[in-house]
Amino acid sequence: MISMTLLGIVGLLVLFVLLALRMPVALSMLGVGFVGTIIANANKFIAIGMSSEQAWGRGWKIAFSNIAGETFEAASNYNLLVIPMFVLMGNLAGVSGLSSDLFNTAYRWLGHLRGGLASATIAACAGFAALSGSSLASAVTMGRVALPQMKKHKYEDGLATGSVAAGGTLGFLIPPSGGMIIYAILTEQSIGRLFMAGIIPGILLTLLFIGAIYLVVARRPESGPPGEKSTLKERMVSLRLALPIVAVVIITIGGMYTGFFTPVEASAVGAFLTFVVALARRSLSWAKMRTVVLDTMSATATVFLIIIGAFVFIPFMSLTELPAQIVTILTSLPVGSLGILLIIILIYMFLGMFLEGIAMLVLTIPVVIPIAMGMGWDLVWFGIIVVVVLEMGMISPPVGINVFVVKSIAPDVPMGTIFRGIWPFWFAMAFLLVLLVAFPQIALFLPQALVG
Repeated sequence: MISMTLLGIVGLLVLFVLLALRMPVALSMLGVGFVGTIIANANKFIAIGMSSEQAWGRGWKIAFSNIAGETFEAASNYNLLVIPMFVLMGNLAGVSGLSSDLFNTAYRWLGHLRGGLASATIAACAGFAALSGSSLASAVTMGRVALPQMKKHKYEDGLATGSVAAGGTLGFLIPPSGGMIIYAILTEQSIGRLFMAGIIPGILLTLLFIGAIYLVVARRPESGPPGEKSTLKERMVSLRLALPIVAVVIITIGGMYTGFFTPVEASAVGAFLTFVVALARRSLSWAKMRTVVLDTMSATATVFLIIIGAFVFIPFMSLTELPAQIVTILTSLPVGSLGILLIIILIYMFLGMFLEGIAMLVLTIPVVIPIAMGMGWDLVWFGIIVVVVLEMGMISPPVGINVFVVKSIAPDVPMGTIFRGIWPFWFAMAFLLVLLVAFPQIALFLPQALVG
């Protein structure tokens, strides 16, 4: 006999060891969840007097039944269709040159200002995030476009790489966000309401990032020299080229807000319109389409496998009752609702130093959601809080996955320089967290208007 609490703790420790050994998140959760389910059920049957042989046999049967059932449930979940559709939408935008148009438009309007190229990068990342829903895709795509321009204009390496790494994180907050989709599925919340909740915080964070750039160049003007000033004609031409992208975003997000589309329908419409725009630009070839399809399949399979792993791991954690005990301990602390929220945020910040964003999300949901429900917090608002903290983890040392992505694009820039460059943006995210806690309506206004 083994204590269920001890089994849960051992399961978590084994999971963290596997992750530290660079085993994929999905396979780690599948393995720990599967084996843990066998042991937990065998332990339970032995406790009620069943023979050891029978108990272990029942444990194996339940574990196999669980993994088969959860795999089928994830694969057949209609709402998860938004994942391949939005991934396809982002990939089409990337290969067809729409990302370059976004950056060029932002550059024409902002590039002549001190730090304008970095600000243009943030604005372009925000626009591309509304097409791709991926922080990594935003960082890679915009980094390849923006970093050579900033190098040409002699931008300080820290500001240049920091703006790309931070701008990429907007893909996790601005809808259609892959992180929000997974949060919605795991917590049984409305994907549409979460998307709406991310719009105002996403715009606000974009402005805070641009404000952070302004403060950096005000203190060190040489870090972000101004570029050439574009003529009004050049600005209007660039704006005209970006109009199709803006139209696609407005139609998909606006359709969800008005209730004309469900999130699944909006994702399909967005992918189709992006495909049409790419065809109209004559920027697609058979080779590019093959790349788009393969990349979309690969990214979709990765996300689905993570969800299946979470669906196997979460029931195991419930069997051990460890999440319930953690909830009891935290809710009994004499720190109040705000203190508990601060503890959760600090734990996320700590985990963000070592784990990738989606890994943190699927690992912590079984524990933090019962706490949020016990505190009476709105789960849509809490989801935005979690997503912002996960964004902070994407640029936090020593893991900071977006930092490593930028490093792969700018191999000549030392890692320490990139990390130093992200701090103004990290504090901008922290300030957004303060605003969200102080004024929850920043996140809740649009979802409530949508319901109304």
